[in-house]
Amino acid sequence: MTETGPPAEPADTATTAGSAAGAARTARATGADGDDGASRTGSLRSAGRNRTIGFVLCITTILLAVLDSNIVSSATVPIVRDLDPVHGVDRIAWLIAGYQLAATAALPLYGKLCDSLGSKNVFIGALATFLAGSAVCGMAQSMGELIAARALQGIGGGGLMSVTMVVLRELAAPPKADAETNSQAERESGKGTGAGAGAGAGDRIGKADRGGKGEKGGKGEKGGNIGGVIAGAGMALGPWIGGTLSDHAGWRWIFYVNLPVGIAVLVAAITLLRLPARTTRRRIDFLGAGLAAAFSTTLLLVTEWGGQQYAWSSPLIAGLLATTAVSLGLFLWRQATAAEPILPLSLFTVRAMRNGFAIQGLVGAAMMGSIVYVMIYLQVVRGVAASSAGLFLIPMAVGMAVVGLVSGRLVAAGWSQKTFVVSGTVVASAALGLLATLTTDTSLWTVRGAMLLMGLGFGQLVGQLIQLVQDTAPAHQLGVATTGVRFFQTLGSALGAAIFGTVLSRVYASRGPGGPAGGISELTGAAHEQALHAFTSSTNVVFCCATGVMIVAVFLATRLPGAGRAQEA
Repeated sequence: MTETGPPAEPADTATTAGSAAGAARTARATGADGDDGASRTGSLRSAGRNRTIGFVLCITTILLAVLDSNIVSSATVPIVRDLDPVHGVDRIAWLIAGYQLAATAALPLYGKLCDSLGSKNVFIGALATFLAGSAVCGMAQSMGELIAARALQGIGGGGLMSVTMVVLRELAAPPKADAETNSQAERESGKGTGAGAGAGAGDRIGKADRGGKGEKGGKGEKGGNIGGVIAGAGMALGPWIGGTLSDHAGWRWIFYVNLPVGIAVLVAAITLLRLPARTTRRRIDFLGAGLAAAFSTTLLLVTEWGGQQYAWSSPLIAGLLATTAVSLGLFLWRQATAAEPILPLSLFTVRAMRNGFAIQGLVGAAMMGSIVYVMIYLQVVRGVAASSAGLFLIPMAVGMAVVGLVSGRLVAAGWSQKTFVVSGTVVASAALGLLATLTTDTSLWTVRGAMLLMGLGFGQLVGQLIQLVQDTAPAHQLGVATTGVRFFQTLGSALGAAIFGTVLSRVYASRGPGGPAGGISELTGAAHEQALHAFTSSTNVVFCCATGVMIVAVFLATRLPGAGRAQEA
């Protein structure tokens, strides 16, 4: 029987006492105490300063890495004249491919290192390696030494772009401890109960960690988009800076200029940057990384040597082809069986990531080919100085920066990423098709217009593809997913440089007056005219190949999920 009256008083007392205890717990959890509130305010300010410092360091590093991967393109002619005036033109592709090759081989390992050792440690190590390679490049005395030094530089530079993208995501995410404290406060103050409140907190943490539209997700997405715009601008401005330094200070300064900026970033990262520590050490698949390096290296050697230095039927090329196939098969087997694979095959089961990887590789090949061979065409055929040739890339930089910012804002507002990827691949295809019509006397304004169109196309792709993959990847695989997409872009760039270089050399050899392309400037009369027309038609073939590559990218882009955000697909 239920009792009423006086016995209810103890219950009221207990309720009051429970409420007081709950209030006290809530006050402790929410920082209502004056000292705790001041401490929380100071912590938030410190976190804000850390994000600002980290953002500046990351953007500077991205710019440094992308500038250096492209800065050689307009300085190739001065380098060749100084180190190897006779056969240097035939080895230009290796100046680009050597860097990209080393970067490609090292990239898969960087993702797992970030997930295991922490992104700050990996960032510092990659930057230090990159600076060491830059110093050695500046001291090179032959084309062979320079190519080897570029490879060392690429080992560090290959990790900078992908690792900084991981750092940006980690800076954007609020500390999980703070999110859990807030969740506890909500439960104890009656604003959330049981599993429902816990799930809500977990959802917010998940969105923040993935750079979604949670409490801090917007900043993560903004950082990724701005990083993409900076990368695009660096790709276009690198050749101009390289040409200017080559003309006025000497080509060695295109490498020495990295040292003061890079050392400043390195010191600031060591002393000021604060990132979440990794408390769990994971096994690193060094065997998988070695197999990936073997596959990419032998594949690039086949594309560079096959049919040029060595016949396709030669034992060396046959051996390289066999090694490429075997190393690929072993790599796939290792990734399927390893406890901690460097490139989990499960990532390829997601359509957005699978197509995103492929599109990024095709874009890397087409973009590298367009920038390098536009610069060579302007200098060899039109007699434009290296620094002046770089100015032709300003329209491309402007187009990439403007359309990159606009597309990033529209995607953040809910527009489909697929819209911009499809549009970008179509516009880039049209620009490459226009470049394939160049002649020895085409108006230079036509070249500028094609480069502007190129920027409007690639600007919709740079950043958006990385963002798409990051949005789709599981939170615990953010590092390997980010370096995965960078791996395919870098592999595409290296393959593009090697294949397009082979195409250019073979077509010129069949149409030219004889002798290497590096000797065009020494020819006179009819031989000189024939050489210019032959070289121009050779670059046209290169741009036709690049157009075909981008048409394939258009098809793959139409197969992407159409949701506003990749994880909603």
